[in-house]
Amino acid sequence: MEFTAKQIAEFIGGRVEGNPDATVHTFAKIEEGTKGAISFLSNQKYTQYIYNTESSIVLINDDVVLDKPVNTTLIRVKNAYECVARLLQMYEAAKPKKKGTDSLAFVSPTATIGKDVYIGAFAYIGDGAVIGDGSQIYPNTVIGDGVKMGDGCLIYPNVTIYQGCKLGNNVTIHSGSVIGADGFGFAPNTEGYDKIPQIGIVIIEDNVEIGANTCIDRSTMGSTKIRKGVKLDNLIQVAHNVEIGENTVMSAQVGIAGSTKVGSWCMFGGQVGLAGHIHIGDRTFLGAQSGVPGNIKGNETLIGTPPMEPKAYFKSQAIFRKLPELYKQINELQKQVEELKKK
Repeated sequence: MEFTAKQIAEFIGGRVEGNPDATVHTFAKIEEGTKGAISFLSNQKYTQYIYNTESSIVLINDDVVLDKPVNTTLIRVKNAYECVARLLQMYEAAKPKKKGTDSLAFVSPTATIGKDVYIGAFAYIGDGAVIGDGSQIYPNTVIGDGVKMGDGCLIYPNVTIYQGCKLGNNVTIHSGSVIGADGFGFAPNTEGYDKIPQIGIVIIEDNVEIGANTCIDRSTMGSTKIRKGVKLDNLIQVAHNVEIGENTVMSAQVGIAGSTKVGSWCMFGGQVGLAGHIHIGDRTFLGAQSGVPGNIKGNETLIGTPPMEPKAYFKSQAIFRKLPELYKQINELQKQVEELKKK
């Protein structure tokens, strides 16, 4: 499919500078632009590429001032990054979706399969499972007994969803993720450990996206809950009885210990670790590798272990780098004090 600059500008509310009839049929990074591609410029570090890019159209922020003319057609918008995201969503939605059940898949006779569902080869749909309309289940995926899945879900290859878990509408789960494995519950005894049965489930609400190889454990009792709009990156561990609030996002390798409650609209950088049984308030922003041992009220930007305000953290790091030198100075001062005491 081809679109003109004029059509794109009308769709995203932009202003054309250049040829309104310039056409595109694909996307490209601005530094790798080709004829027929649309690119975007939202980071000033990449401004140099706009003068030589081969892309036919470039989305650019209204406030960007260019030093010299460009060969490409520009579409000026308030937020180029946001607009390209909308265009990519439209492009993805236009792709034809697979339908039907592969002959090599297994679907339990007691499962309920909605309209226009795709089930790939070697997928397994367990007893009493419910798959909503338009959902897509790719090969080698296991949907356990009694799983309830809403409409428009996208489950990539090699995902495992254990028995009884519930998914809302438009949930995306990437390859290798495990939803509903047992929480890490063991009681010590004189000979080792007794396993505590994990009889709860995982509930994932609407419009959640879960990255590859992420694990969300079932609760001991009740539910581990991922609220609507949550976005989880790859390789994240969510322990039993955790609750993650609406529209919270987490980067790769975040780990959340059991029974912790995370508020809505939070943002966690990579490798953030949360202790168990704590509460993180709404709109908490945690920098990468922050370690959180206790509650956070919310509406704060923090970094470090334990977390502190960024300004204080970077000051502390500057002092930390000087510790070897300061240690020598303290030792010398101590020797001088001891000599003065002898006198």
